Amino acid sequence: MLRLLLRSAGMLLRSGSWSGSRSRSRSGPLLLLGVAACVLYQVLVVPRNRLRSEVGGRRPAEEVLMEARRFVCGLEAQQVQVLGQKPPRPPRRAVVLTGRQSLWDTEVQIFQRVLQQKDYNVQTSRYAETGHILRTRDGVGGWSLLLCLTSSERSCLRRITFSHLQRHQMVNLLPGLMEAFSDAGGGLCRFLTRSQLTGSDLHMEPHACGSTNQKLQILQDSLFARVQAPPPALVAMVNVYVLVTSVNPLTSFLHDVAVVTTNQQPRGRTLKLRDFLTSHDALHQVKKVIGGVLLAATNQKQPTASRCVSCFQLFTFTLVFSGSITPVVVQVDTQLTFWSLSDDTLDRQVTRDQVLEDTLDFLLSPETHLSPETGQRQESCRASLCLSHDHFLLLLQFQQQMKKPSSFQLLYPSVLSSSSSPLDVLLVQVADFYSVKTNISCRTEEPTNQHPAASPSEDGGSCVDAHLRQIYTAPPLALTPPFSPRVKEYRAEVTFDTVTVRIRPEPVSPACRVHLDEHRGPRMANYPVGLGDSRINILVTDDSGPEPVVMAIYSVHVYRESRPSLPMFGDHVTCSFLQDCGLQVLPAQSCGLQPHVTSQSPVKACSSGHVPGRWVVPCLSCSDNRTCDWREVVWQPEGCSHWQVERPLLQDCLQDRKVLFIGDSTNRGMMYFLMERVNSSLEDWDKVHETLVHRDLNGGRTLVGYSYYPQFWLEPMSRPTFRETLLQLLDRSRPLENSNRTVLVVGGVQWLSTNHLRILRDVLDRESLGDVLVVVKSLGMGFHLPVDGIRSLSLTEVQRLHRDNSDIIAAAKHHGYEVIDTFSVTMGRYKEFLAGRCACHFHEVKRFWSPGETRTTPGRTGQSAVLDTDREAGPNLPTYHVRGPVNQVYSEILLSRLCPRTRD
Repeated sequence: MLRLLLRSAGMLLRSGSWSGSRSRSRSGPLLLLGVAACVLYQVLVVPRNRLRSEVGGRRPAEEVLMEARRFVCGLEAQQVQVLGQKPPRPPRRAVVLTGRQSLWDTEVQIFQRVLQQKDYNVQTSRYAETGHILRTRDGVGGWSLLLCLTSSERSCLRRITFSHLQRHQMVNLLPGLMEAFSDAGGGLCRFLTRSQLTGSDLHMEPHACGSTNQKLQILQDSLFARVQAPPPALVAMVNVYVLVTSVNPLTSFLHDVAVVTTNQQPRGRTLKLRDFLTSHDALHQVKKVIGGVLLAATNQKQPTASRCVSCFQLFTFTLVFSGSITPVVVQVDTQLTFWSLSDDTLDRQVTRDQVLEDTLDFLLSPETHLSPETGQRQESCRASLCLSHDHFLLLLQFQQQMKKPSSFQLLYPSVLSSSSSPLDVLLVQVADFYSVKTNISCRTEEPTNQHPAASPSEDGGSCVDAHLRQIYTAPPLALTPPFSPRVKEYRAEVTFDTVTVRIRPEPVSPACRVHLDEHRGPRMANYPVGLGDSRINILVTDDSGPEPVVMAIYSVHVYRESRPSLPMFGDHVTCSFLQDCGLQVLPAQSCGLQPHVTSQSPVKACSSGHVPGRWVVPCLSCSDNRTCDWREVVWQPEGCSHWQVERPLLQDCLQDRKVLFIGDSTNRGMMYFLMERVNSSLEDWDKVHETLVHRDLNGGRTLVGYSYYPQFWLEPMSRPTFRETLLQLLDRSRPLENSNRTVLVVGGVQWLSTNHLRILRDVLDRESLGDVLVVVKSLGMGFHLPVDGIRSLSLTEVQRLHRDNSDIIAAAKHHGYEVIDTFSVTMGRYKEFLAGRCACHFHEVKRFWSPGETRTTPGRTGQSAVLDTDREAGPNLPTYHVRGPVNQVYSEILLSRLCPRTRD
């Protein structure tokens, strides 16, 4: 009998004669589905145990499966045929209500990108009340899909009349379930107040609804604290993500990602559910427990107003495992929650977006799309079974969802019970067919929802699809153009107060790897963002071979704005500051802007380069730094001033002199500033990390030499010592005169110590150069930001650095050396660093081209254009310019000490 009915169904589907002369172009799929319902029901009304005994033998079971396969394959073939007969449809319209979330939020961007890929026209709005397409009386006209983000859910529920929705319209909310899992007081789930069931009947804490984070954190601490016996038993709290696609009848799916915390690893981590639940029995128990809770919640009488054929919603179920494979539900959230994942690693955003993207891919396949013309009222009845049009559509969608490979597996219905409806029977039969590992599809070896294809990484494959799925940043960057996997160049602007950006790119394929800046760079990093332009390179690589192979490069150009400035056109007050309140290096002294009293005494020339001073700036009010004209900020030493040496005097002063620099890149920045000031232009520049001598400065009358120290990138045993580096510089610059005609500028960011000064004194004495002019550049601000890959100083360590700086100044004075106190100059303006991971550079060198050949980087035009430093020079040689107001201040102090003003 069973084989006969299935064979008859297959014949009907192949011939298409059941509908007679009725046109198949509009209702064909539904009529065919009616045939399937009638025939399968006659088969399945046989008691389940009798049916299993009938097919219990190997041969009968195979025959039954083959007949069932013919039936389902015939149904699929007819669906393809009918869908192919439909005229091309216009793009569907989707509305995304973002609420308080920015358009640049990755969740919003993923919705836009995926929907556009699926031929939706996407419209965004804050709330339902502000979206013009939703301003109809019941809010249901003119759209196919409505996505309400978390902060817009109330607006959706107020505006949308769910009972008026057309069958092809989808909303990501299920009002009935939301009400069932709402807080009836003290976290008590509302559906339990109307049910005779108890939490223990359902393996569920009764107070599992309502506010999440604080309650779960307290519960987690309490659970983990109970486990004290050595060795401690494993207690786990697991977040699983459930997609409910229908309330009546209940259909739901379980995502394959779970967030797990245990008493042994209390920090949340993302795992594949099958990797955590290593046994089939454990997964079965999870489905049984969650399915029981959902069934109890949906068994309440659902108001007609909440009916929606194609509505869906994602839920978070928090489970606790303690000494048993049967979990207890301790929290149900009507939205996705990832409270135990770290914000520092951007895991929350990455996991959330992966689940959301998987959900859209799962629900919005072209085969399961319901167009308006399939929404005509129609019922089919055969053999005492009548299925409504809504149920036909549901069964059609369910079959396609079961057929499609995805990250979701069936949660409910999975087994039949005495209370199963005829439609439940049909749903389980479809599910059973697609869960059989042999003959799982009408096309040989095609994966299905229940048997997803292995990922490339699991197969040990190479990186083929070398694209990024998303670029995650904190704070979120407004990328221009909006992110798309096939676009490789982006730009973004950040405010002055944004000094770091955390970035984590995610590849499309798990077989591909992502590295930042270099082949073996990190996959995620915290970057300092200097004033002006910074560039972050993202390398998508194939790491399957001995060496990584770069498959694609993405670049993000970040432009950080200068400090907000208000031009002064009228009355103003004079303010000053020593240190910023964001980094209070001197706790005993004031921070931020203070009223400044200008001395009326005659200003004299400063006697040294380390006279204490403050930054002075005109403002409308000293209580608000946004009212200041920061273009006019100056460094004001106490009771004196450093005079600015005019170029002719500077050229005369440096004639027949040799100025040697030894130190790091901050010292090198002072050298290039001096060279540009002397020559009026800088025609040669390089980020030299060795010894270099310029003999053509000032018309060949001034020599400038430089040696980089310390060479920190070398192994400790291979690094030249300070003594060796100094001797090499002296030898390359000879002959040297033992007088102030020879100048030695020594120092850097934070490597200099009093011991270096003792070595310096010893070398100069041994080389008979004890009378040369030595200028010590003291320490400077830097390494104060939490940046990956380099050391990062705490506030306490920065304060200790200030004390070390004082010791260096005292030691330099003891040896009779000049000192430029760069620490005090940079301390108050530590946020104004320029490009570089150390956040210690207060200068940059830019390349200029002759008129008509100026080139700019993409995205910035006009006066704010940033000069391109990456392109090769044209036929005309470029010139360079050293920029940076902070570097300019202490470099000018250096020049004033080299060329002091002659007393009148």
